[in-house]
Amino acid sequence: MTEFKNVEQEISRFRGRLLAAALFVLLGFGLLVWRMVHLQVIRHEDLATQAESNRIAIVPVVPNRGLIVDRNGVVLATNYSAYTLEITPARLPSRRDEAVDALIDEISTVVDVQPRDRRRFKRLLEDSKNVDSLPLRTKLSDEEVARFTAQRYRFPGVDIKARLFRSYPLGETGSHLLGYIGRINQAERKEMADWDDEAQDNYKGTDYIGKLGLEQKYEQVLHGRTGFEEVETSASGRAVRRLNSHPPTPGDKLVLSIDIKLQALVEDMFGSRRGALVAIDPRNGEVLAFVSKPTFDPNLFVDGIDSESWKELNESIDRPLLNRALRGTYPPGSTFKPFMALAALESGKRTASTVIQDGGTFTFGNHTFRSHGDRGLGPVDMARSIVKSSNVYYYSLANEMGVDLMHEMLSPMGFGRRTDIDLEGEVTGLLPSTAWKKRAYKKPEQQRWYAGETISLGIGQGYNNFTMLQLASATATLVSGGQRYSPRLVREIEDVITRERQRVSSAAQPALPYRPEHVAVIMKALHGVTQEGTSTRVFAGAPYASGGKTGTAQAISIRANQKYDASKLEEHQRDHSLYIAMAPMDQPTVALAVVVENAGFGAEAAAPIARRVFDYLLLGQYPSEEDLAATRLGKSSAPVGTPRRAADVPLPGAAP
Repeated sequence: MTEFKNVEQEISRFRGRLLAAALFVLLGFGLLVWRMVHLQVIRHEDLATQAESNRIAIVPVVPNRGLIVDRNGVVLATNYSAYTLEITPARLPSRRDEAVDALIDEISTVVDVQPRDRRRFKRLLEDSKNVDSLPLRTKLSDEEVARFTAQRYRFPGVDIKARLFRSYPLGETGSHLLGYIGRINQAERKEMADWDDEAQDNYKGTDYIGKLGLEQKYEQVLHGRTGFEEVETSASGRAVRRLNSHPPTPGDKLVLSIDIKLQALVEDMFGSRRGALVAIDPRNGEVLAFVSKPTFDPNLFVDGIDSESWKELNESIDRPLLNRALRGTYPPGSTFKPFMALAALESGKRTASTVIQDGGTFTFGNHTFRSHGDRGLGPVDMARSIVKSSNVYYYSLANEMGVDLMHEMLSPMGFGRRTDIDLEGEVTGLLPSTAWKKRAYKKPEQQRWYAGETISLGIGQGYNNFTMLQLASATATLVSGGQRYSPRLVREIEDVITRERQRVSSAAQPALPYRPEHVAVIMKALHGVTQEGTSTRVFAGAPYASGGKTGTAQAISIRANQKYDASKLEEHQRDHSLYIAMAPMDQPTVALAVVVENAGFGAEAAAPIARRVFDYLLLGQYPSEEDLAATRLGKSSAPVGTPRRAADVPLPGAAP
């Protein structure tokens, strides 16, 4: 029997299937439309930005570092641009030494690579992260740039870059006060990570930072403001077109109070000897000369110092990297006596007319303290004790005052305290007290202060140790009658855009209430030193009045009752030669302190340098070549030969 299908039922089923298919198709198209709307409308800006970033790079533009000039406009630190050949370790197939050496060998077939360049690169490679681009060669010539560019495809991870370099035109002159810049190391990058966002943004693209001296202290002033460029890049990451730019703002200019010709003269007069000199204007705290010898060439550090040069500087017995003016401490010797005398007057322990019998020795307990080779000076009052440098007078004075009163009276002058000069790394020196000794030592027997320890403090020996900066600052305070200033190396900061100069004033500290008649006693005695005392020969014929005090300080301790004999000691063990001075006497415009290490009597080595500093500043005179040669050897007294006009003498070390 034949079955007949229900036509209506089949049509209804077909229509249901057709509707389901239509709905499925509509849903699919709806999803596509929604996705298109989501991408094209809702996420349009975000995706457009991402697409743009695939071909646009924001490149930081490092600013020109600010110039440093002396008080007369002589450029001490400047910049120049040059091409460098740089390797990015992260893009190398291997960082193994043999692989890096092979790459450098291959590069050297195209451009010249010296052994020094290799050593410097290896040192940088050890201190850097993989992402850093490290210079292999600096200051490439145009020919070398063209030659390497033509064969760049052979060296993945190696590029030619244009860089700004710091330059110190006068080389070693003033190196300790200027300092230097160097590549930012990992420790510094870690510190910079804690800076605020604005400061971090300003150092994007910056590879170098101030490491020492004024370059370090005034880093934020000298750095400037970083700019940026928007550049279109190719698929390989190479810039093909600049789209937008915001130029960087160069760093501001530092104008120093230093007279760099005077600085160079003093460094020259030291010759091959070690030591330091600081000269200050007592009227405002401006530093006129800030010398530490030996010096070093800061240009060695600009593009990374190689290991051999670093070893030579770091391991030298002369320690050329030590800033002796700021960090070198010395017993002041007899230069301490004028300050002891003023402390005695102000504390009431002695009057100027008190007479002490100087028989050549001073006995305390079972110990004999010697003076002037056992030759006594006879009766001496305060003025004569300074002019003739009586040790016995100050042995007895120290005994009368005691260590704590000495500390109380001398600390306000700046001894054993930082002067707050505008440099990092200043040390405090040491002005002892009973409280200091308790803090310094652990054992009870070491913490105890013994009365015999006080005696040698009176002549600037014992625990006393100060920097030449402290000694010069104290001298400036003395000659100004108690007015104190924080010494300053930077005189003005010049805005590189507006050319306006902002005066950097030395901070005036509360004046010490010294009685004018007491200061007058000390000043008269200091003048007497140059007229009838230990520096008479050095200042013979000077057309101006000056004051000063020689000092001879032990570099090592001499056993009790043993006489000093320089000929039996190594050169580094001999006494230091010191001198403090001021001029002109009526209204001093310069106060200084100078030490020549292991050079013996103060009048033989240190005082002649001070005399020529005064001749330069007060008379505009520069020593003759004959006189310079004698001073370098420590064999001069009063100037010899015909002095030259300072203005006519070219700056030593300057390019012709």
